[in-house]
Amino acid sequence: MKKINLRFATIVLMILVAVFSRLIPHPPNFAPIGAIALFGGAYFANRFFSFFIPLFAIWLSDLVINNTIYAKYYNGFTWFHSGFYWTYGAIALTVIIGFFISKKIKISTIFLSATAASILFFLISNFSCWPGNPLYAQNFNGLLNCYAAGIPFFNGTLMGNIFYSALLFAAFEWSQQKFPQLGLQTN
Repeated sequence: MKKINLRFATIVLMILVAVFSRLIPHPPNFAPIGAIALFGGAYFANRFFSFFIPLFAIWLSDLVINNTIYAKYYNGFTWFHSGFYWTYGAIALTVIIGFFISKKIKISTIFLSATAASILFFLISNFSCWPGNPLYAQNFNGLLNCYAAGIPFFNGTLMGNIFYSALLFAAFEWSQQKFPQLGLQTN
């Protein structure tokens, strides 16, 4: 049996702890989703795991949330929420942003990446609510109205991404200094 890679296990554990913080009461959209994707993209050496672990972790938390907290909105057990492909697509694109900061991990790049991830998620998630939605005209003005309706939630997304990114990146950088074996790029 292969020895467990300490770096890989630590990154996975941090992602799992962060993702299940979604179960703790929090302000709307103040969640670790963008931060997890950035963190995975920046620290997993294997690009497959950069995508798979964050997406799988978020799916696991969605599974719990959709079938407990939001169960009253679904008819039976829910594996995926409607429009999940938009959400998970935005998460996958955020992982790619994480690739670009992997060699330049510093406060400014983390802050800018968390901000970019928030904007990306806002644009994609609000666009996904517009097509065919009877609340909005199916024209450019309707799309703008859909984006305007999402503005109150943007602050939570931005603050959540910045907070959780700072927490995850700072904790891992500190851990690498305390435990040099975490710095090895062998996962």
